[in-house]
Amino acid sequence: MRYLLLIGGDGSAEATSEEICGADETQAWLADLERRGMLRGGDLLRPPGEASTVRVRDGEVLIVDGPYAETKEQIGGFNLIDCADHDEAVEIASRHPAARFGMIEVRPVWEP
Repeated sequence: MRYLLLIGGDGSAEATSEEICGADETQAWLADLERRGMLRGGDLLRPPGEASTVRVRDGEVLIVDGPYAETKEQIGGFNLIDCADHDEAVEIASRHPAARFGMIEVRPVWEP
């Protein structure tokens, strides 16, 4: 079953994408998932201030600058994994280095 790991935090860290993706711990976590054939994709997201939220109401396209929700925590990246069940997805998420200072939301992908 596939799970989307949404990696988030409060946005207070001033790390660059190179620092986050290139960190030895993150690279080791990704390499382990790749070796096990569980990683299906992932990436960092640009800052929430660069987002646009799009809605269509009564045929009119409404665009708002910024993320879809005003919250303290924002999603900064994601990984798509393939594993046996929710327990295994949670175990994988708990080993992500960002879980120690941010949060990882584990969301099952709706399978057709």
